[in-house]
Formats: sequence, structure tokens, C-alpha cells
Amino acid sequence: MATLTTVEHHPARTSTRAWWSVAATIFAIAWGGNEFTPLLVMYKQDGLPLTTVDLLLFEYVLGIVPALLIGGPLSDRYGRRPLMRPAPLVAAAGSLLLAFGSDSVPMLSAGRVLSGVALGLAMAVGSSWLKELSQPPFASETAAGTGARRSAMSLTGGFAVGAGVAGVLAQWAPLPETLTYLINAALCVAAAAWLARIPETAAPQPNPTRLVDDLKVPAAGHRRFRFIALPIALWLFTSSATAYAIMPTLMMPRVHSAPIAFSALITVIMLGCGFAIQSVARRIDRPGTIRGAVLALVLIACGMGSAALNSSILTLWATIATAVLLGAGFGIGMVAGLQEIERIARPGDLAGLTAVFYSVSYLGFGVPALMATLHIAGIGYPAMFTVAALLAASSLALLAHGRRG
Repeated sequence: MATLTTVEHHPARTSTRAWWSVAATIFAIAWGGNEFTPLLVMYKQDGLPLTTVDLLLFEYVLGIVPALLIGGPLSDRYGRRPLMRPAPLVAAAGSLLLAFGSDSVPMLSAGRVLSGVALGLAMAVGSSWLKELSQPPFASETAAGTGARRSAMSLTGGFAVGAGVAGVLAQWAPLPETLTYLINAALCVAAAAWLARIPETAAPQPNPTRLVDDLKVPAAGHRRFRFIALPIALWLFTSSATAYAIMPTLMMPRVHSAPIAFSALITVIMLGCGFAIQSVARRIDRPGTIRGAVLALVLIACGMGSAALNSSILTLWATIATAVLLGAGFGIGMVAGLQEIERIARPGDLAGLTAVFYSVSYLGFGVPALMATLHIAGIGYPAMFTVAALLAASSLALLAHGRRG
């Protein structure tokens, strides 16, 4: 990994609020990435097979992971602006494909992949840029972890608002398969224009090493990353996918009057809880401890246990309880993981290590398709969620092992 060079900067020329533009761009891209989620129910009602729709959800990851793993290290090499400025335009293109491709699985797939590429860049490059803009000389002195908290809240807020607006519009507004995507495309174009005025924080490398060397992330071998950050990452979007992809699908027969709006409601509850708790999560998680990580996994294990119960009884209140528990675990886990990365990473490793963390976390979006396939094979959802709860609880042993090291 090449050593990152800090940009020479004149403080008088830069607003201390420059980070707002990057935060807004991350928010808009996250909105576009998650507006598809409550519409899973709509596409299933329109006749697409359940496994096809769940695979469309996962295809998002096919764009996210390469963008994370390549975009993060490239931004350490060439700077944040060249990698991040195209991201909202890529997101807009993805939303337009989704808007006009509702009758075409290939167009939906392409739109999902582009949405994933944009989100991968936002998470790896945007999060690093936002962190750097949140500290001197680009901003006044802030508490440790402020950049991670701002990034996590921008992502979670975008995920929640995008899903909520999409569900309401698809349920009651005209053009249910199109309107929400057009709104997001317009927001992303506006964000791209705002982002153009934001300063670079990482100077391009004057004598870059081989690209393959830049793609290596030595800090990924750090003990606390392997035994604390990664166990958290594995459960972040597994929790999300459980709460707002699997639960609303199982509840469709019980909420037949407004299934899309119900899906959006559960998504907003889950992510709203995650967003709200992130403002206090930084104070829970302290350097050298595992308090934040432990609390996150305990909540996720309880949420999976609630999902096991709810998949047997299918009630409104059990579904909401599941969303609340998993949302709280998601929110605390996101902040705890990102703050762990801030403590571990050297300047030249920050974007790359963030990329590895998010790449692992997004594998959780494969869970709905996996569970749907296992269900077809005869394994019930209560049994699968019971196993998930036990696995989440057993992950606490990894955290203890990481702390001892």
C-alpha cells in the first residue's frame, strides 16, 4: 500500500462545512441503493419469481464489492475527487435503468449493479473523504470518531428515507414502478453539482507503486480487525436483509391491502432505529474495549431469535419487534466497526480497510436468496433463524479472543 500524501491546504479558502456536500452525496446514493428494497413485494406481486427478485437484491453486491475493493485503494493512490465525483452520476444512471426496466430482468439487473457501483464508491471513497473533511485543517477540531459517525448516519439515513419514499409512492402515487427512481436520479444529479466544489484531501501519489501493491491492505491482518470488526461486518446486512427483505415477504398474506407500504414501514422502522442509536453509539464504544461490538451482536442475536418466533406466528407486533432489535444492532455495529477501522488504519490504509469491511458486510444481502432456496428444499424459516441466532451469539467468542490479543 502506497503512503498517502496529505493535500497542502489553505484553511481560509475552505468552509468548515465542506463535509456536508459529501454527506449529502452519500445520502442520495444510499437512497438510490435502498429504494429497490420495499419494491421487492411489488415485483413479486407483478409475477417475478421469488428467487429472481431475491437475486436482483443480491446483484447489487456485484457492483458494490468491486467498487469497494478497487475504488478505495485507487482513491488512496489518485485522490478522493476523481473516484467520488462520478459516483452520483452512476447512481442516477442506475435509477433510470430501474425506472424504465420494470418489464426487463436484464435492465433491472444492470440498474442494480450500477446502483451498487455507486454505493461502493460512496462507502469506501466517500466515507474516507468525509472523515478527512471532518478534521483539521478542513474543519475545526472534533471528537474522535466524528467522521465515522457522520458517514454511518448519512448511509443509514439515506437507506431509510429512500425506502420510505419508495414504498409510499409505489403504493399510492401514479407511476408506481417509475416515479421513485426518477426522483432519486434528480437528487443524484444535484448532489454531483454540489460535490464539484469540494476540495481534495488526499494528494495523488507523485511516484506510484504498482497498482497491484496498492490493492493490498496490510491493516486487514490486524488482530482487532479480524476478530472484532469482521464479525460485526458479517451481521450488518444480514440483519438488514432479514428485517426488510424476508419479513415483509413472509407477511404478505397478512397485509394484503397495502403490502408495499408495509414493507416500506418495516424498512423505515429498522433503519430509523439504526439511525437514531448511532448518535449515542460513539459514546458506548470506547478505544480498547469491545462494548459496542458486544452490544451489537447481542441485539442481533435477539433479533434473529425474534425472527424465528415471528416466522412461526406472523404477527404485526412480532415483525416490528424484530425490526427494532435488528435495527439497533445494525446501528451500533456500523459505528463500532467504522470506529475500529479509524483506530487501526494508517492514512494510506483507511479507504482500503473500509472497503474490506463493507465488502464483507454486503455478503449478507445473499441471505434472502439462500434462505428462499433452502425453504424450497424443505427447511423452515423458524429453523433457519434459530441457527442464525445461535451463530450470532457464538460470534461473541471471536470478540473476546480479539480483545485478549
